[in-house]
Parts: sequence; structure tokens; C-alpha cells
Amino acid sequence: MPKPQPTLFDAVRARLPLFDDLPDGAVERLAAGGYGRGLLTASVRARLRKAGFADQAMLALASPADLMAVRKIGPLRVEAIRDHLLGELARLFWGARAEHDREATDLRRLDRLRALPGARFGRAGETCADLAARRCDALRAELEIPAADFDRLVASLALALQPHRPPVAAPEDETAYAAQAVRERAELLRERDREWDEAAPAAADPAEPPLRQSGTGRRPSGSP
Repeated sequence: MPKPQPTLFDAVRARLPLFDDLPDGAVERLAAGGYGRGLLTASVRARLRKAGFADQAMLALASPADLMAVRKIGPLRVEAIRDHLLGELARLFWGARAEHDREATDLRRLDRLRALPGARFGRAGETCADLAARRCDALRAELEIPAADFDRLVASLALALQPHRPPVAAPEDETAYAAQAVRERAELLRERDREWDEAAPAAADPAEPPLRQSGTGRRPSGSP
């Protein structure tokens, strides 16, 4: 079967955190658990840490696009990370699985998009939720905008859906916010790199097979 074409909502969702509207204390409790047990392989977890994702809280607040920027993290592994974190949330908070599964999260985000008029993008009589249901290629053709302007549309809607952010931001505010986010993330990555370099064990023998985290049994000494 042909692969479904991505919609505007797919593009926006890729720039949003895996989870939002988390219960009070969820971020702190996820961070305290480190990576938990049974999450991916040791080598992939090492890459995530080196990229600045130090614990489960940082993974939960990361977007799929952020995670897929890490080598060997693709859509399937992003879903594995999300499933793992959802299980952790369900263990920590009653009702979290139903509240924060993919469908419930998407419905909340679509509700927010329904509150945004499509007229600001030249679609009078529609909401941004109507736009979000359109395929990216078809919508670009309808709006007659180049790829760069379409990317700005995606970024604008993602910003509007960010938790605890104003629903609409002026272009200059978006630019300032993006620049600040880039600076903060660069500094975070530099700090995490320093921490990783200081804590990294001696390089493994390349002839040895990669270690894999197992859900049962003892973990190798020094495993994250």
C-alpha cells in the first residue's frame, strides 16, 4: 500500500513535545528516574545523553524532530521512547495512560487549533484545525506559498500549541524566541558534552558486539 502523505498536523506534531499538559510533579519524577529500565540499547542511550537528553523528563519534553536529529533515532524508535515514557507515567500517576496516549494528546491539540481562525492564513471561514487536516503538498499548492513560507506556517502553529505559550505571537516575537531557544540549546549541548566526556568509560573493543539493555536479568556494570 502507498505510504500516506503527511498532513499539516503531522508536520506540526513533529515539532511539539512528546507529552504536554503533564501532571504536577511529573517532570521532576521522570528526571529522578534517569532512563529507567529497558529503554533502547546502551549505545543508543549513550547517543541520547551525548545529544543533551539526560533523563526521561528531557525525553518527554523533546519533540520527535529533536530526537530524530540524533543518529540512529528514527520514527520507530521515537514511538518506542514514547511508549516507554507512557508506561512510566501510568506507573506514577493514576489515569495517565488514558490522558496522555497519542489519541488523547492529538485531540487536545486539535481543540486548540479549532480556536485559531484560518483567516490569518488566507482561509476565511475555516479554522486552523481545518487546515491541519490537509495534506502538506496540497495545502502548499492551495496557499501558493514557497517551502520556506510553509515551514514558517508550521513553526507558527507549533508555537501556538506549545504548553503555556501565548496562542499567537507577532513575527518579531517568534524570531526572538527562536534565537533565544537556539542559544539556550547550544549551551545545554555544550554542557552535556563536557559532562559526557568527563564521565565516559574507556572506549570498548570494536570487535565486541554492542550491549543491549534487557528487561530482565542484571545490567552490565557501568551501563546507564
